[in-house]
Amino acid sequence: MNTIVATLVMTHITIVCVTLYLHRSQAHRAVIFSPVIAHAMRFWLWLTTGMVTRQWVAIHRKHHRYTEQAEDPHSPHVYGIWTLLTQGALLYSRAAKDRAMIQSYGAGTPDDWIEYLYTSRPYTGIIIMLILDIVFFGAWGFAVWAVQMLWIPFWAAGIVNGLAHWWGYRNTDTADQSRNISPVGVIIGGEELHNNHHAEPGNPRLSRRWFEFDIGWMYITILRWLGLATLRTEI
Repeated sequence: MNTIVATLVMTHITIVCVTLYLHRSQAHRAVIFSPVIAHAMRFWLWLTTGMVTRQWVAIHRKHHRYTEQAEDPHSPHVYGIWTLLTQGALLYSRAAKDRAMIQSYGAGTPDDWIEYLYTSRPYTGIIIMLILDIVFFGAWGFAVWAVQMLWIPFWAAGIVNGLAHWWGYRNTDTADQSRNISPVGVIIGGEELHNNHHAEPGNPRLSRRWFEFDIGWMYITILRWLGLATLRTEI
């Protein structure tokens, strides 16, 4: 039971780092975190996903630029919902190989020596994570690590990029097919409220109606209260 709880906690932290750091802060510049918090999230993502910040940001920005069009890197209306649910990570990997696109859409992301280390050694972090999982959980560490490696490809590449553009309710009649797949955004850090996000990409709060809950916004609120986060509108 302790292993299951620890796994859920760690995967939740990963989801939070993706939605707060990669999405709301880096891709949309909606919130700025203190250097300590920002690097903590960068480090955790290196350990648990091996994703490169500039690549993730560029792919997401291009998605907003060409949502549901042929140039969209991961639209279920272009590639099919089943493809997104089962091969979303492959579509991401394919888009990440477009260097010209990454250079163009990834402008403004970190370019320091730490990012160079993470970018040039993307697999080192996840190998370190495997070792740590084995040290702390024994033989079960392999299973814990496997769940960590599959968490983002399933929930982000599959559910958010796929299902959230296919099924759910809409608060705003946007030009794309974005949907809110749940009014309670906890499992995917608030990204469940995807139609709300496409209606206002620069808004760091993804909930809009009284019954909607965005746990990512709750964390931002706490960090703002601690003086560790600032909204772009507050600068």
